[in-house]
Amino acid sequence: MTLQQLRYAVTIADSGSMNEAAHTLFITQPSLSATIKDLEKEIGIVLFSRSNRGISITQDGEEFLGYARQIMEQYGMIKERFVDKGSRKTRFSVSCQHYSFAVEAFIGTCRSFGMDNYEFAIHETKTHEVMMHVRSMKSEVGVLYLNDFNREALTKIFHEYGLEFHSLFECSVSVYLHRNHPLAGQKEISIEELRPYPCLSFEQGTYNSFYFAEEVLSTYEYAKIIKADDRATMLNLMVGLNAYTLCSGIITEDLNGSDFAAVPLTGKHRMTIGYLKNVRTRLTDIAEYYIEQLCLAASRSGEGVTMLRKEKEPGPKKKP
Repeated sequence: MTLQQLRYAVTIADSGSMNEAAHTLFITQPSLSATIKDLEKEIGIVLFSRSNRGISITQDGEEFLGYARQIMEQYGMIKERFVDKGSRKTRFSVSCQHYSFAVEAFIGTCRSFGMDNYEFAIHETKTHEVMMHVRSMKSEVGVLYLNDFNREALTKIFHEYGLEFHSLFECSVSVYLHRNHPLAGQKEISIEELRPYPCLSFEQGTYNSFYFAEEVLSTYEYAKIIKADDRATMLNLMVGLNAYTLCSGIITEDLNGSDFAAVPLTGKHRMTIGYLKNVRTRLTDIAEYYIEQLCLAASRSGEGVTMLRKEKEPGPKKKP
């Protein structure tokens, strides 16, 4: 098996057509087909089903291509770092669940380190993708939460994927809603009081297990529930439908405005926010600074937050 064969297979999957993939790769279609057949013979599985209507990826092919993409991404990073370093900026990437404080910390990091010598990326995405991004080193840091319900299941996956979870702070669970919501003026809200209103939950796609839910109480039988893909849509639904979601309570008015509120949820519901890193890597200075910014964002929220990581005096690290 060669990198060329993996690149060919990934290109076919992305193109959805042998002819289009051959055109992209600047080779003939028969040559491409022969290369893929040799690869399928070597690994003992069929990657693509062929028919008069074109090609489709088999179930075995989906799994194989997942690994192939990781290898190609890592190869690209190695090439950028050690071969094309003359024109390369230092890269820093973060993957996180849908947290405004994680975005706020990212903005602070970009401002402190500057963008002349750095290439920044942030992926606000699904829980499993956060783990996969750190596993494949697409991102240096992943931000997500654990609680009593998902801790054992996710910790097992972390170990399987070669990831380390480091706790940063613990916080109470809050109800996040628009300030015009009928319950927004209360000091706390019970889960029973929320029953007449739609609960918003982030769509987790293929990995839609309760353990991957970004909201606590994922097994609760909500009377009304709406799935959404991004925070902007959720904010619109809160305004239009008096909907709500469950969150850490750490909100960033500078980014989301003052039209939304976080009201504590009744009961002793707690969640631990932390970061993931790949066990094979050591955090860079810029990653350490980003993590400090996460802690600062949490400490500013005050009530309901318990810091689990000793705070350091913030300040830009020495740049390479």
